[in-house]
Amino acid sequence: MENLRPEDLTKFKFLSGVDLSPDGKTCGFVVHTADEEENKYNSNIFVWDEHNGARQLTSTDSEGSFVWKNNDRLLFPSLRDKKDKEKKDKGYPLTSFYEISINGGEAKKAFQVFLDVSKIEYLGDNKYILLGSFDKRLGDVQGLDEDVIEKKIKDIKKENEFQVLDEIPFWADGGDFTNKRRTRCYIFDSSNGKLTSVTDEFTNVESIAVNPSKDRALLVTSSFTDKMSTSNQLYQLNLVEETCEKISPISDFNYYYADYIDDRIIFVGTDMLTCGINENPRIFVTEDEGLSFVRIAEPDWSLWSSVNSDTRYGGNRSYKVSGEYLYFLSTKEYNCHIFRISLDGNLEQLSIHDGSVDGFDVIEDKIIFVGMRDLYLQELYRLDDQEHRLTNYNDWVIQDRKLSTPMVLSYNNDETNLTGWVLKPVDFDKNLKYPAILNIHGGPKTVFGGVFHHEMQLWANQGYFVFYMNPRGSDGYGDEFSDIRGKYGNIDYEDLMLFTDKVLETFPSVDRENIGVTGGSYGGYMTNWIIGHTKRFKAAVSQRSISNWFSFFGTSDIGYYFAEDQVGATPWDNYSVLWDNSPLKYADKVETPTLFIHSDKDYRCWIPEGLQMYTALKYHGVDSRMVVFKNESHGLSREGRPQGRLRRLNEILEWFARHLKK
Repeated sequence: MENLRPEDLTKFKFLSGVDLSPDGKTCGFVVHTADEEENKYNSNIFVWDEHNGARQLTSTDSEGSFVWKNNDRLLFPSLRDKKDKEKKDKGYPLTSFYEISINGGEAKKAFQVFLDVSKIEYLGDNKYILLGSFDKRLGDVQGLDEDVIEKKIKDIKKENEFQVLDEIPFWADGGDFTNKRRTRCYIFDSSNGKLTSVTDEFTNVESIAVNPSKDRALLVTSSFTDKMSTSNQLYQLNLVEETCEKISPISDFNYYYADYIDDRIIFVGTDMLTCGINENPRIFVTEDEGLSFVRIAEPDWSLWSSVNSDTRYGGNRSYKVSGEYLYFLSTKEYNCHIFRISLDGNLEQLSIHDGSVDGFDVIEDKIIFVGMRDLYLQELYRLDDQEHRLTNYNDWVIQDRKLSTPMVLSYNNDETNLTGWVLKPVDFDKNLKYPAILNIHGGPKTVFGGVFHHEMQLWANQGYFVFYMNPRGSDGYGDEFSDIRGKYGNIDYEDLMLFTDKVLETFPSVDRENIGVTGGSYGGYMTNWIIGHTKRFKAAVSQRSISNWFSFFGTSDIGYYFAEDQVGATPWDNYSVLWDNSPLKYADKVETPTLFIHSDKDYRCWIPEGLQMYTALKYHGVDSRMVVFKNESHGLSREGRPQGRLRRLNEILEWFARHLKK
């Protein structure tokens, strides 16, 4: 067996978009691979059925999503036409859709829409419901002459030399300025090319759900002109009359999901009154045609997967109504499972094995899911009374590469049970001493678990002990555990330091004089905090971090509400609280050599957060280095372009080798 390498990233297969045909006989999904040479991801549509297993349906490396039109045909967006590519290069808002039969034959162009479409669903009779981006400066261009469209695009390109802001948030992580840009809902008739908007120019549509008879749809929306709120609204769309009506059962509420179930509406969300924006959602069902509602379940877990890994790409479903049940994902402790709930509130956990269910689909109790089990990367599974693995795309990792099995390490702090993991160096020799790395997850409301992490397995292959845990603030253990508002750098810092003590006590082969610390996002914040409060770590790597709550408040795409909610202050009330909780305040105490990693399109933790901390350390004579990744986002380590991801891995390896290895 060989050692795991950074470039193995380009051989992994990532699965997304799992979706069953209407009759449940065939499952479609997308397989992605990282292409280092072209610096992009290649994506193709695959199908699986009981008779033929998994087989590839498209091969242009550019099909990243699809929907079923019927039991035998798929509809997917693609740029296969040269003229379409030229229009996109000019700046046209354009999406071309193709149809392909799962029984063979070439894909044929079905229609195109002068709109950048993010979601589509077939309604029948050549009609579709769409979600697409809308730029108020350009307006709707469907049906206009192309010379008119090109003139509008040229005018906008001139206007792009300037940027006018009159609302917050004014940009979105990884993208660009979003001022007066929205995701709108449309009805499209492919027989005549008519595109009709059903939401206004100031409303973002976050999700849509169409009822079985396809005459109504639910829209979760957020409308604003100056400041976006943390709450949103629920609307019902009449697909026959193409009219939209607000039906929000609860005001001042954050709707995560809504759908039809047995002529009623089931919805998931929270009023955020008890634990703020990170409060776990509840499950409700409407009565009396939506005029009243009842809460049918209050599971004290998040209803999605928050299990960390750096071996995913693409999106997957988290909720689905089938029959008389709502099926959903939920992170319970450090595993994500499939659950279902009936209208009478009976809650069942369906998946059993530890790990993560990353996405699923269900039709009449037939469940197919994308999952990570033990140290296996993503594969396709069927779930009935047992789990059956259907694919083996990534078996070579287990078979050909040296891996370290995570060992669970539990301990108590303030009568709170805490869980962590330790990876021994591969080829471990108890007679030797090894350097170690503490890794801190982001969020803070996510979790580490026992699933495969490329970077941590890579460190173990480079001769490090690797240890990581779920401090208070993490997901999976209930609202009380995750609610650390006003306590950042306090109880979570204690949990991490006590865990470090526990690792040193349990594993005497760890060289306590050569321990490093790293983390991203919240983990980057905690790395900045730790190096300002202890000298026990010999090297640090701070990634996509927060260093100053003042600047974060005014520049992050979530700053104006996240900082107030999580720290409990604004720059105009209790401003000292913001500064006291900012790692930058303690930068003059830092002696730890630190590498800073940041992306210039990270608008979640914008680049000044890294620059300020880096400048402070340089000013005080601390060995430090900053690497800026251009045109990358907050998600560099997970969905960044392949060349950037590989450079990041090597920068971290080189920094720790320089400072931790004798």
